[in-house]
Amino acid sequence: MIRTYDAREACTARLVCFPHAGGCASAFRPLSAALPDDIELLAVQYPGRQERRAEPYAEEIGALAEESARALAPYAERPLFLLGHSMGALVAFETARLLEQRGTVARLFASAARPPSQDWEELDLDACGDDAIVAELRRLGGVPEPVLQDEESVREVLRLLRADHRPLRRYRCPPDAAVAASATVLLGASDPKNSVEQVRGWRRHTTGGFTLDVLPGGHFWLTDRHAGAAPLLTRYIRDDLA
Repeated sequence: MIRTYDAREACTARLVCFPHAGGCASAFRPLSAALPDDIELLAVQYPGRQERRAEPYAEEIGALAEESARALAPYAERPLFLLGHSMGALVAFETARLLEQRGTVARLFASAARPPSQDWEELDLDACGDDAIVAELRRLGGVPEPVLQDEESVREVLRLLRADHRPLRRYRCPPDAAVAASATVLLGASDPKNSVEQVRGWRRHTTGGFTLDVLPGGHFWLTDRHAGAAPLLTRYIRDDLA
């Protein structure tokens, strides 16, 4: 459930990363390597993929959050910073709400994601043909073209995308649901799915501080090896700890 790619026993904080729809924990391996020695990255692996392929998919965002909160219990002796990308931002938000019942979350980072109570206007991928979904993947970026040219790889990507979009489309959040932790929204300036005005709505979902950073890149700016996310996240984490 929790993957650690660069164990750092002397870390002073942990950054917990939640993948996008169709994504895997390994998407955060480059970010893990780029973080300094005082920050350890933990990546959440959803069921139904990679080493958890034989397990049934999650039916609800809330189920992913409950599993994540339980799995993170052994790591809570260090401050936890939660970072969710796209659909992962909803899982991170719901996980933060659960963790705050037993303690505190230092900060919530929401990347490339509309607010929890907003309509994400997601397509029903079960009703979409494969070619239409692949065309949308090309528009958003994030999946290398050689992967999209390989039939077996495309089947795996579509399998995970369709499975993850079912709980995403079912998800509903009250407009007054909030975390006590400060929230930082991260948005690629060229993101074709989300606008600055849309993501500002995250302000309603925190009773702590709120910041918005617009960064170079598209929808998958966070997992771009050249995005430079590590210095930005490190600055926030160290400032909060100080």
